[in-house]
Amino acid sequence: MTKPHAIVIGAGFTGVAVAYDLAQRGFNVTVVERGPIVNGTSGRTHGLLHSGARYAVEDQESAIECIDENLLLRKIVPQVIEPNGGLFVAINESDMAYRDDFIKGCAECHIEIEELSREAVLRIEPHLNPNTITAFRVPDGTFDPLRLALAFAASAQNLGAKFRLFSEVEGFLKNDNGNVTGIRIMDRTKTKPVDIGADIVVNAAGAWSGQIAALAGDESIPIKPTPGVMVTYNKRLCNLVINRLNEPGDGDIIVPQRQMVTVGTTSFEAEDLDYIPVFEDQVKLMLERGRELIPDIQYADERGAFMASRPLVDSGLKGRSLARTFKCFDHNESAGIDGLVTITGGKATTLRLMAEKTADLVCKKLGVSAHCQTAQTPLLSYRQFKVDQW
Repeated sequence: MTKPHAIVIGAGFTGVAVAYDLAQRGFNVTVVERGPIVNGTSGRTHGLLHSGARYAVEDQESAIECIDENLLLRKIVPQVIEPNGGLFVAINESDMAYRDDFIKGCAECHIEIEELSREAVLRIEPHLNPNTITAFRVPDGTFDPLRLALAFAASAQNLGAKFRLFSEVEGFLKNDNGNVTGIRIMDRTKTKPVDIGADIVVNAAGAWSGQIAALAGDESIPIKPTPGVMVTYNKRLCNLVINRLNEPGDGDIIVPQRQMVTVGTTSFEAEDLDYIPVFEDQVKLMLERGRELIPDIQYADERGAFMASRPLVDSGLKGRSLARTFKCFDHNESAGIDGLVTITGGKATTLRLMAEKTADLVCKKLGVSAHCQTAQTPLLSYRQFKVDQW
């Protein structure tokens, strides 16, 4: 029996995870990406493995997804994760006013927390603001973004998935009924167009997913790309992830990576996702907010400032009020265009779950009876991914 063929657009976190899940379920998979692996937002994350505590008060659906997937990723891809933990730190009365809601929210989302005294937390993290009042330890972690993506990609490739990098989608192939039967790409390595047929196409282009869906004729996908600026400093001034004990805001997370720390992030809207500037005032804001939590950041040198655009699902509100969870869209339902599915939203921490739900929908549409196995199967080493030659 011929295997069904799925094309996955995008080789960021979501795309490589979808490719792996579908390959495990017996699909022939082709991944197309206009640049290298994690060319877009996935390559510009601060690498925080969320415990879900950040969302436990206002967005409990996302919080539960994060803590559940956090624990799973630790089991299936431990080689790319630093299981260092995190702290939610209160340094003023406004932070303390959030304390009771935080405790309640974490309990409701089965996120384990431990409250620490000022003396205890300063022994663990001596560079923290000495005016710290209290702190909660949470099961945050950090991951290497490229290695996380490559582990999923290598595991998909081992099951037969093909990766066409530096191949930009220019349009969709359709039959007489207007349904999608494949894609047309521009192979940037040979500067020529190539048509690829498929039984189904999965749009996993993240912040660009609305633009890809529009190429197929559906402009209804409610994505609100929301960029943010992060700044990295050249000293590892904490070993745990440091979060502000308050409602999510600008510059309220400090993430240790190797011998550096990254402060993030801001939140704003942009029109041109391919050319978003790193605003100097936002870089300064990250320094100001970062040194409220760790004053010694002001004595570190800036290693780099960068930007990533979150693919938030638009709930009709702006900025940080947008839902952080993910949505999977069947374009046959939204626009009468069969053969195309879009997965978007979510977070890096929930990449495996997003892929599972997307693959469930793909299997249902094609009448394939195959169950997800990705929660139980350890991934291959990221070192095993090989760039396909065409």
